[in-house]
Amino acid sequence: MERLTPRVRVVWLVVAGIRAAIVGALIVGGAIAVSSTGVWASEPDWFVPAAVGLAVVLAAVRVLVAWFRYSVWRFEIQDDGLYIERGVFTRVKTVVPYVRVQHVDSRRSPIERTTGLATMVVYTAGSRSADVAIPGLTPERANGLREELRRLAIESEGEDAV
Repeated sequence: MERLTPRVRVVWLVVAGIRAAIVGALIVGGAIAVSSTGVWASEPDWFVPAAVGLAVVLAAVRVLVAWFRYSVWRFEIQDDGLYIERGVFTRVKTVVPYVRVQHVDSRRSPIERTTGLATMVVYTAGSRSADVAIPGLTPERANGLREELRRLAIESEGEDAV
């Protein structure tokens, strides 16, 4: 199976850092607000330091998950469909039969453009999670993969998805 470009770790780490900073600011800000307003009359001395500690632990977990996410992300184009494996805690294996492909897009967020990466999104027929994204591709690989999936979807028209 094909792996993602290692630079995707940078994107995932930046996003994890931003989200951790937001969650940490909310936790610590809430603790400081409770401490300074006197809402909790007998607040323990360790309340704000515990909130800071919790924010640091949550940030470390987010960063570790972002780091290990790369090692489990794989995809492969086979004769019958697109196969994707992902998930740090819960492993998810997805098969997208070509006959179910509606259309395929490639997109590049500002962080992806900075790192020279792209994400390919496959929209499928179906009701549950009707799109599948493959992040961490070079723009050339995303465009090539998009065209290959488009061609395979056209070739599979008229076949049964099951």
